Amino acid sequence: TRAEVGRTVRRTSALLVLMMLAMSSASAENDKPNVRDSAAIQKCVKTKTGRNWAWENCIGVVSEPCVKNEDSMPPSDVIACYDRERSVWDGILNDSFRRLRERLDDNQQSKMREMQRAWIASRDKTCGFIYDYFAGSMANPMMAACQTRETGRRALFLLAQTDPLRVYIN
Repeated sequence: TRAEVGRTVRRTSALLVLMMLAMSSASAENDKPNVRDSAAIQKCVKTKTGRNWAWENCIGVVSEPCVKNEDSMPPSDVIACYDRERSVWDGILNDSFRRLRERLDDNQQSKMREMQRAWIASRDKTCGFIYDYFAGSMANPMMAACQTRETGRRALFLLAQTDPLRVYIN
């Protein structure tokens, strides 16, 4: 009957919602950077200072060894490698953004938010183009690599703004 179908649909919908909530909380936990990954990137950043932006050589410290056998890996594993590193850079980016924002007046904070929104749009367009260009099975891993690289570069840019003297110490 219609009533039974309605109950079945409601139960199924409720079950799906519960499953999605469980998956999102597990996903949020997985978004936290691995302690070893964070330590490896932090160590690299601390040792690569100077005027030539040697810090950028730290991008890939986690993901590159992880994807060294990329040809024999399923795309989901390759993406997971890039996501591991991206989560570390995202933490550095957010921490640097917060520390820099605390030192700015209201007008500068507004400009900083504008700047950050423009960067997000640029990153999304850049990595979206790569996704479109590669299409097929390579698209998602290439997009993950792009997002990791761009997030790392932005994190280093903001980190340099929070501690400009450190950048120029050789």
